[in-house]
Amino acid sequence: MDALEATLLLDFSIVAQVILIDLALGGDNSIVIGMAAKNLPPHLQKRAIIYGTIGAIVLRFTLAFIVSWLFHIPFLKTVGGILLIGIGIKLIGARNEEEDVKVEAKDSLWAAVRTIILADALMSLDNVLGIVGVTGNHWGLLIFGMLISVPIIIFGSTIVVKVMNKFPILMYIGGAILGWAAGGMLATDHYLAEYVSFIAAYPSEVKAALLVVTLAGGFIWKHVHNRQDAAAA
Repeated sequence: MDALEATLLLDFSIVAQVILIDLALGGDNSIVIGMAAKNLPPHLQKRAIIYGTIGAIVLRFTLAFIVSWLFHIPFLKTVGGILLIGIGIKLIGARNEEEDVKVEAKDSLWAAVRTIILADALMSLDNVLGIVGVTGNHWGLLIFGMLISVPIIIFGSTIVVKVMNKFPILMYIGGAILGWAAGGMLATDHYLAEYVSFIAAYPSEVKAALLVVTLAGGFIWKHVHNRQDAAAA
């Protein structure tokens, strides 16, 4: 029973990490949806949001499957881990920067739906990489976490953004999770272990080290931006 409880606790912890990462990295998605559907008549706006959301969810799972499969390519887990560190640093240090995604308002239902799906795909690559890294390719946890978090992102991003702005510590927690996940990806890359054996031998230390690197990098980036803003003012 103790083993079962420990497993359930671990699974719950991973799902919670997936949800936090998805929320932290997906706060702008509702803005994209609003921009794409704003020129539609009111009775079509709701349909565009629903259809676009369904398409975006399907596309996210497809991207997650592709990323999960690609991680079987030699050293790609290591590349993914390095990318996760960069995403974590950006999450902490540049969270106020807007996504460079241009969204044109559409006048027809299906044009708006296509725009929503495409824009969401462009903005969701970091989300997908993060959750695949956190779950360690465990599809049950990945699916469960995404099914919970994606609707929240799509329909409640405004609330999510306000919460994130009110409690900046959540951004640091999200960055720490990404750094820890990056360490896990490097530690489980069997191809890297053939050349750097201590990474596989000391996985916890590697995870902790990359967690610190991510937090430090994000803090430095944020501090530099704050100094630049102060100088500009």
